[in-house]
Amino acid sequence: MRAVVFDEFGGPEVLHIGEVPEPQAGPGQVRVRVEAVGLNAFDGKVRSGAMEAVFSTPLPAVPGLEVAGVVDQVGAGAHGVDADGDSIEVAVGDRVTGWTRRGAAELAVLDRWAPVPDGMDATQAAALPVVGETALRALRILDPQVGEVLLVHGASGGIGGLVTQLAAASGVIVIGTASAANQDRVAKYGATPTTYGEGLVERVRALAPVVDAVLDTTGHGVLPDSIELRGGTERVLTITDPAAHGLGVKFTERSEPSAAQLGGLIDLVGEGGVSVPVATVLPLAEAARAQGLVDDGHSGGKVVLVP
Repeated sequence: MRAVVFDEFGGPEVLHIGEVPEPQAGPGQVRVRVEAVGLNAFDGKVRSGAMEAVFSTPLPAVPGLEVAGVVDQVGAGAHGVDADGDSIEVAVGDRVTGWTRRGAAELAVLDRWAPVPDGMDATQAAALPVVGETALRALRILDPQVGEVLLVHGASGGIGGLVTQLAAASGVIVIGTASAANQDRVAKYGATPTTYGEGLVERVRALAPVVDAVLDTTGHGVLPDSIELRGGTERVLTITDPAAHGLGVKFTERSEPSAAQLGGLIDLVGEGGVSVPVATVLPLAEAARAQGLVDDGHSGGKVVLVP
């Protein structure tokens, strides 16, 4: 089958289209004919070799963590999970989205997945699994309460935007940093927007003298200012900045993906309660360009590949 492949570690230029064997659904798995592939910063870190010490990748490799597609093969004992955590049947022809290990291809095998309603675009569905799991994990760790002030760095992006929407909807006061071009989007998400960069501490203090919790989704050196605004490192969390350890800031740990939680987010998206911005959709043949956009960190939302 046709897939995005890299035979060596390096920049986006090492990605190319190649032929690889078709994967087969094992017990408890489903195989899908891929409609869309969501890209994440983790894909670039694996491709560059930066993750080799903790996440070894045999070469050649196919990148990709999340896909949406149509089931074309069901492994023994495979079943889905609805938003309530109840088991549901899965059959050939069902539309699903979930987590995979080799996503940027025409076919992919999923270990965990949730059903996708017919009215939802595949690109939006493919943008949800990793962003959703990370956003919910961050909120669980920081545990912002009604009336507290949560500062979100990167509030217009995929993870930051979803955290902002979920927190604001639950009664948390959210201040969100973003570029000047994305201030309206942050406001639409229910937060008070402000720009990042020099003078950040003063701008945030003018909006809220006390900051109860901080989430950094950008990794752009905002932790020192965040610590100053919070008055210490407690309830300051980053998902991207390797400087966290030296500053005493918590770096979020990975957790097991939840199909039930994904199903709940899909329901919210379908109802119009939240959205994940899909900034760019490109064909598989432009995977190098797509990963370059993600590596740069200024994509303005999710980058998605389509076969």
